[in-house]
Amino acid sequence: MYLDVLFSLPVHSSFTYELPPEMTCAIGYRVTAPFGGRSLTGYVIATHERKPEGFSVKPIKRVIDKEAVFGEDQIALASWMAALYFCSQGEALALMIPGGRKEIDLPALGLEEIPEAKDLELSVPQKEALRSICEDDHSLYYLFGVTGSGKTEVFLQAAQKVIAGGRSVIYLVPEISLTHQLAAMVRTRFADDVAILHSALTPSQRLKEWLKIRRNEVHLIIGARSAVFAPCDDIGLIIIDEEHENTYKAGSTPRYHARQIAIKRAQDAGASVVMGSATPSLEAWRLMKQGRIHRLDLPLRVSGGSMPGVQIVDMKTCPSIISPRLQKMIKEVLDRRKQVILFLNRRGFSYFFHCRSCGYEMTCEHCSVALTYHKERNRMVCHYCGYSQAPIKVCPECGSLDVGYSGFGTELVEEAVHGLFPFARIGRLDADSTKKKEHLKQTLDSFREGDIDMLLGTQMVAKGLNFPGVELVGIVLADSGLHLPDFRAQERTFSLLLQVAGRAGRFGKTGNVIIQTYQPENAAIRLAALGDVQSFYDQELKDREMLGFPPVTRMCRLVFRARKAERAEQAAVTAADLLEEVIIHEKCPSVTILGPAEPPISKIAQNYRWHILIQATQFKELHRCVDQFLRRYAADSAVYMEIDLDPVNLL
Repeated sequence: MYLDVLFSLPVHSSFTYELPPEMTCAIGYRVTAPFGGRSLTGYVIATHERKPEGFSVKPIKRVIDKEAVFGEDQIALASWMAALYFCSQGEALALMIPGGRKEIDLPALGLEEIPEAKDLELSVPQKEALRSICEDDHSLYYLFGVTGSGKTEVFLQAAQKVIAGGRSVIYLVPEISLTHQLAAMVRTRFADDVAILHSALTPSQRLKEWLKIRRNEVHLIIGARSAVFAPCDDIGLIIIDEEHENTYKAGSTPRYHARQIAIKRAQDAGASVVMGSATPSLEAWRLMKQGRIHRLDLPLRVSGGSMPGVQIVDMKTCPSIISPRLQKMIKEVLDRRKQVILFLNRRGFSYFFHCRSCGYEMTCEHCSVALTYHKERNRMVCHYCGYSQAPIKVCPECGSLDVGYSGFGTELVEEAVHGLFPFARIGRLDADSTKKKEHLKQTLDSFREGDIDMLLGTQMVAKGLNFPGVELVGIVLADSGLHLPDFRAQERTFSLLLQVAGRAGRFGKTGNVIIQTYQPENAAIRLAALGDVQSFYDQELKDREMLGFPPVTRMCRLVFRARKAERAEQAAVTAADLLEEVIIHEKCPSVTILGPAEPPISKIAQNYRWHILIQATQFKELHRCVDQFLRRYAADSAVYMEIDLDPVNLL
């Protein structure tokens, strides 16, 4: 027997191998096969008895699996992804399949300690939303509700009804921290009918969960972005919680968006997609306005809480990190034995090291970004490539001793708060602190149980967390994302502020939010403080229409990177010239090109970067032009080209 095998390589074809007579294999199995002097893991997509003519056929070395780990649905989806995202079918298929070689059990979750589950009583808007999802014939729904309005309960009850009807549900969340929180909640309702897929599992643990799904042993699948590929036989519903989050977009090839994959899978299965957020992506907001997504409103908090009072503090005349106003409110909350969340979207101690005499700035040797000082490690660290070095005491440019730090990160804020409130129990959550295994879960559990008074963190504390004791949220610096050279900077800032503010007062009427900023009149900050979603999105859509940026247009980004700056630049210039020819030849008047140019971060990990942005009002024209360009483009072997359809990051 002969096997047609795909590999996770940028090669747009399968390869035929012979199956040794002592081995058993079928479609959906993984094999180890020789390829170009190496042994690679391959994916069997067809079997046949036809011996290829014109070349000798090598035998495979090993069959990895005892049963199929993927089926025709995954093969077809990989083919669709390859066409849409300009990758190979093998790369797309490899993205879906867990890498484990054997099944390993997950650690016990202490189910015996979980109380019996009960559905919560729904509010009138929740009941209407649930009825619409279960009874109406729309394929796309959006639960648009304020923070704390009970979106999760509607999701779970809709999932119960779909599963009771014999179909499966995929429930996507943007962060692993939310996976942990949701897992404990759903185990009480769905017991062993749940599989959990997330990046903290070992490949073998992930394989065990994957095969449970494929064997139809479970019907609710929870996980972050890649869980959208779960091998369900009969999908009835896909839930996308916090739909606005950028983490649903993959950062490496294939650069897929989980929302697009979910909609495709739902269409193929005759299922529904239900998205939800208090701050929808602008793309989803526009589709709701056009009536292409059915909007379901949840305007009220359901746990007795009211929306928090929000105050803006102008920091231009304030010399300290924590303003007197925020200090006073923290003290009042702690005196009442309640809890505080402090948010700053920048880790480290300080993020800018410079010479006050000549202006020299300490930057990474491998990237065009400033190094961040981490006091705990006493190192200057690059957050892009990981390079680190000891802090300097003398300016290497002018020899001045007048060198120092500007700006601040979570470490410095933690130190300042300890100084102001020495008896407060403080926990910190950021990418540095959570490198320690179990630190994230332990910190959140301690905060929930009241063993931590103040939780300080980056975006990890902004998303979906629900703590009854939180009465105050302090946003230490609201401006950190506004200065990024990206057209989505305002949208991201508005969304983040509203989400963080929503952690306060979810179970009472005493919630407050303090927003510290140097730009109190900025629309994103001012309207986030007012909670005025409608006005912000209407204004932002007008700005995008005027500038011709998504979601009014569709975009594809080409990034060229090379060890030598001139090679990256020349590749981008050559590509731009070829694109202009393709646009004319293909008669695509809606397609325009921005660039080539250096991106805001022009060097990462010793690679110089140039990019081109391709925009179009007609997606078919955009896709056809990029496809034809790739067919004609002769790549420089010293230059790597990234293709990012619908990019969410232009840095």
